[in-house]
Amino acid sequence: MPGVKTNEREGTRAVLRHSRMSAYKVRQVLDLIRGQDADRAAEILSLGDREAAATVGKVLASAVANAVHNDGLDAEDLYVSACYADEGSTLKRWRPRARGRATRIRKRTSHITVIVSRLPDERIARRRAKQAAGGSQRSRRVAGSRRRQQAQVSAPVSRAEDSALEPEPDGTPEVDVNETEQVGSGVSASESGTESASADDDVAAADEGSEPEVTDGESAEEKGK
Repeated sequence: MPGVKTNEREGTRAVLRHSRMSAYKVRQVLDLIRGQDADRAAEILSLGDREAAATVGKVLASAVANAVHNDGLDAEDLYVSACYADEGSTLKRWRPRARGRATRIRKRTSHITVIVSRLPDERIARRRAKQAAGGSQRSRRVAGSRRRQQAQVSAPVSRAEDSALEPEPDGTPEVDVNETEQVGSGVSASESGTESASADDDVAAADEGSEPEVTDGESAEEKGK
């Protein structure tokens, strides 16, 4: 017994007729979104680099809008149940060639159909459970980041409070012991040098004062000798 024909499948559909591109090129894009969720299919088409991706994306958006407004379905519960491209009429043109001849140009068209349907209940339940698990993980990540930010903000405040509780230093400057020793050693050396110089001056003055005085008689006797 033959199965259900493609054009007789249940679901909400959108059709674009006489699209100015070949059915072969459109089918390569339709193969990427067949069986995908509606939002996932739209994402794939938005990132596609083919010209047919933009056209198929518009048809998919029209099918989703028809399902929401006409059938009252939720856009998050839809998936691409079927999509196909049929050959349309072909436009004939002529191109001049050598020796007065002409070659036929075939400008092909296609009819694009996209059908969206509601996901099975089991698949919807699994999807919602996955989204809930992802949301809980995200909430945990957000809560952890907020706790870290609060800890970073409270750390400078606690340091400022600790510094405020410390006793204020008095006005007496701190004196380094090494500097005191160096200063003391320098003063003592200078004082010792001054004392030694004064002692030498006293000795020289004593030597000069201890010389015997020479009288005129003693000098005459020394001359006679």
